[in-house]
Amino acid sequence: MSRLFYKIVKPLATAQTPGAFLGGLRVMAVDGMVLDVPDSTANARVFGYPGSRKGTRAAFPKARLVLLIEAGTHLIVDALMCPYRMGERARALKLLRACSQGMLLMWDRGLHSYRMVHATLKCGCHYLGRVPKNIKFPVDKVLNDGSYLSWIAPDRKSKNKGGSRIQVRVIEYTIDSENGQQTYRLITSLMDIALFPALLLAIEYHQRWEIENTIDELKTHLNGRKTPIRSLKPREVVQEIYGWFLSHYAVRTLMFQAATAAGISPLRLGFTGTLKLIRRAVADFQDANSEQLPFFSLS
Repeated sequence: MSRLFYKIVKPLATAQTPGAFLGGLRVMAVDGMVLDVPDSTANARVFGYPGSRKGTRAAFPKARLVLLIEAGTHLIVDALMCPYRMGERARALKLLRACSQGMLLMWDRGLHSYRMVHATLKCGCHYLGRVPKNIKFPVDKVLNDGSYLSWIAPDRKSKNKGGSRIQVRVIEYTIDSENGQQTYRLITSLMDIALFPALLLAIEYHQRWEIENTIDELKTHLNGRKTPIRSLKPREVVQEIYGWFLSHYAVRTLMFQAATAAGISPLRLGFTGTLKLIRRAVADFQDANSEQLPFFSLS
């Protein structure tokens, strides 16, 4: 059940889409989510339960999903599903199949690894990722914007395969939050401090939260049921989630086309409001000819 299930689609943003590009690079983000699936014997065998206290068992099996989205449109470009026991890091590495030259990929500290950095660079994509507190970076050279050059060493497995250390640029900054000051530490492959100053990248990194908004659109608004997945068999679970993703793609494509026609960012349009309009129009859609419904055509 670790097979791929979601077809790669092309990013939709244009050069005029606010928030979609940074210095000519298309901004992408990767993150994961989990879904409860019905507690059947078949689903439990394939997807598995999360850990729990000794002598107890979680209420539902869970499917793990890892998404790659376009930050400027919330379009899900690629996605993978796997059993709960499989980690997000391995799945995120698989999603690099949809990344290419001219993109900037952002990830959270849970996805940080030497292999993630190496694989992203190998596919020609730049990266901007947060790193855990326990990772140390020796200072090789301090740059004029306060960031500094360092390097990341290969893990044992990568080193045995011939991996060597990779130069990185480290950006450290502190922000005020409800819980007091919080320190962020980012690494990036963008070395030009004139084109990509530290302050700009620090601000841009927080667009990664657009993927959290996308997950909220899926879990809370598009589906809306207390039990999002109803199928008792794994094959039907995959089909149900696949249809769910296609629905999100259709709604977000319509929003992109409407925003492009109005000359505004797609992020200025409300997902829930758009969803309500579409649901109200379902009856009209059913009575119309296909020639009258060009809404989801990309031509």
